[in-house]
Amino acid sequence: MLGSRRSRRRLTTALAGLGLFVTGAALQVTTTATPAHAATTHRILFDDGHAEEAGNADWIISTSKPDPLAQDSSPSSETDWTGALSSWGVALQKTGSYSLKTATSALTYGGSSTTDLSNFDTLVLPEPNTLFTTAEKTAIMTFVQNGGGLFMISDHTGADRNSDGEDAVEILNDLMTNNSVDSTDPFGFSIDTLDISSGYPAAISDSSNAVLNGAFGTVTKSLIADGTTATLKPADNANVKGLVYRSGYSGNTGAFFATSTFGSGRVAFWGDSSPIDDGTGQSGNTLYDGWNDTGATNAALALNATAWLAGDGSTGGGGGGGGTCTAAQLLGNPGFESGNTTWTASSGVITSSTSEAARTGSYKAWLDGYGTAHTDTLSQSVTIPSGCSATLSFYLHVDTAETTTSTAYDKLTVTAGSTTLATYSNLNAASGYVLKSFDVSSLAGTTATIKFSGVEGSTLQTSFVLDDTALNVS
Repeated sequence: MLGSRRSRRRLTTALAGLGLFVTGAALQVTTTATPAHAATTHRILFDDGHAEEAGNADWIISTSKPDPLAQDSSPSSETDWTGALSSWGVALQKTGSYSLKTATSALTYGGSSTTDLSNFDTLVLPEPNTLFTTAEKTAIMTFVQNGGGLFMISDHTGADRNSDGEDAVEILNDLMTNNSVDSTDPFGFSIDTLDISSGYPAAISDSSNAVLNGAFGTVTKSLIADGTTATLKPADNANVKGLVYRSGYSGNTGAFFATSTFGSGRVAFWGDSSPIDDGTGQSGNTLYDGWNDTGATNAALALNATAWLAGDGSTGGGGGGGGTCTAAQLLGNPGFESGNTTWTASSGVITSSTSEAARTGSYKAWLDGYGTAHTDTLSQSVTIPSGCSATLSFYLHVDTAETTTSTAYDKLTVTAGSTTLATYSNLNAASGYVLKSFDVSSLAGTTATIKFSGVEGSTLQTSFVLDDTALNVS
């Protein structure tokens, strides 16, 4: 039976998998750079290479670039640095825990530039107004996938400040949906094409959330002064979470501020640039002081989110209890290249058969695919240290001979400890591998079993193929 499973793969699926394997292998070259969260000082890079100063915008922390300290090495007031984001920058600088820089050229990852993303923990995109190049999108997505934080700040649709035909809504959506790393809704949300004139979106009630209740204060409301929202898609990424909502909205619609994860990294979205504008900047710009708006708590939201994205343990991180944690990847034999070691697996699951291509290397875990009633399992127990934020990630390729578009005949269930993280089926079939990631910080301080259970019906095969697993803590 095992031999027949290996010989029944469809040629088109194998070729699609091989194509993705080539792409994945190419990306591996870029991931040798210094991983994010490696330093005790939180390193934040503000982008100013995509028309962030076009028109009336002034989205910089200082006119001194890349290093704002050249303007004033010990700022005590936001006016010591010049820019509409100087309040944000100075507030971080005054804590003594942050190193801030500004990027004015193309964004790279794994390069030699002082503003290369490998040198930072978090990238802030404050309303970009030109499209990112293909290489930049690969750099940004790989940076986040490897543990970096990404702060995306949009504005309303039609806010094309440099008249090039693109606004921040289009640019950020393009980053998420048109990149070489993962274009299958990797963060679990899309930015709405809206222009909402005004409002004070309210924060949800969640006392344990580090962004809403962090070291910089408690968030109650934000501000819309011509902005937009996001639509959440938890079926695509279970870790997406709306934190602040437009009045009258909740759940998956109307999210004005949202967070998510991708690979080992974290993501935040804000639907307007007005809340980060401190009302001061370079001469000639029309500015709006949303940072100090008394009807909102924008400063606390911006600063808490920056700390969370950078992995600052003082804010409780991703929920692992806060405190000191040594960044590490905990799973043994994560890419299955050592064959049947470390994992506990059903016979034939860990294989180098070329009938289903590995994403990288030669081996992968191939559950089911027999076309008869069958169950395969794959598991590994791992101890997650106390005080750590933890993210489980893996690449999944679902290949099926089922033709239905409505019935899940064959299923793969993913569990961590006693928690079911996700269930996939023949309805999730796709031509290539798709990255899946889950926040498992609640398991910090325990030894938990990560388990994949595939159950196949009596006719028509479905293969669940896994590769490049990881359980990263920070």
